[in-house]
Amino acid sequence: MMWLVGAVVFWLAAWAVNAAVARSALGRTRGGRVFVPVLFGVTVLVLWEGVVRGFGVQPVILPPPSLIGAKIAGSAGVLWADFVQTVVKGALSGFVIGVGAAFVVAVAIDRVPVLQRGLLPIGNFVAALPIVGLAPILVMWFGFDWQSKAAVVVVMVFFPVLVNLVAGLQASERMQRDLMATWGAGYWQTLVKLRLPAAMPFFFNGVKIATTLALIGAIVAEFFGSPIVGMGFRISTEVGRLGLDMVWAEIAVAALAGSVFYGAVTVVERWVTFWHPSQRH
Repeated sequence: MMWLVGAVVFWLAAWAVNAAVARSALGRTRGGRVFVPVLFGVTVLVLWEGVVRGFGVQPVILPPPSLIGAKIAGSAGVLWADFVQTVVKGALSGFVIGVGAAFVVAVAIDRVPVLQRGLLPIGNFVAALPIVGLAPILVMWFGFDWQSKAAVVVVMVFFPVLVNLVAGLQASERMQRDLMATWGAGYWQTLVKLRLPAAMPFFFNGVKIATTLALIGAIVAEFFGSPIVGMGFRISTEVGRLGLDMVWAEIAVAALAGSVFYGAVTVVERWVTFWHPSQRH
């Protein structure tokens, strides 16, 4: 029980430190904004370790973080190969294709309004399709390698980005558009210099949603057929073998990859939309 007591004491102390930092001037600095979530994450891991060891939870039910960390260190080669197959080849390629296609279609819809009444209902229909029903079909169409996983990701990320960007293109004020017309700006000049910049906060909202959907889609698609590599393949295989430490290792890598991916998009958003009130803090 000493593990549990120590974990609780550490959690209370970390909570007090976090609260003090968040209330102080340090909490408003960049270092403070990084320190608070890092300390909170470390606290969760320590409490997790203490609860598992203190109550004697079997690793097959819930392995402690130390065991997951040891599995990650001992299986770095396998985890790297799975990461490349699922995240780099499947999720990232599908994300780029899906976001690019949504951008082009959104501009086409804005340019030809009649397309909005035809394409958006179709996109809504496709977005409502369950991934567990769509993934096997796309695997049969595109094969068992990463191309089928990328196709699933394209379907999942396309509609959220499309809807947000179409709404964003309507965000500029009528007075601003009239002023551009007064200055003799054509459609494309108005689009590039006024409407697309005004749409960027909406666009990045959709892109940030797409970052999580891309990783989920690529992993789930691998449950329905893949070569003997990939995060989804490894999770489904190890669950059948009760290798829960490897399953949790894959989950940890996926969570870290998703967080980095989301963070990278947030950095780009801050750089592109530096003028927006949401970025002034």
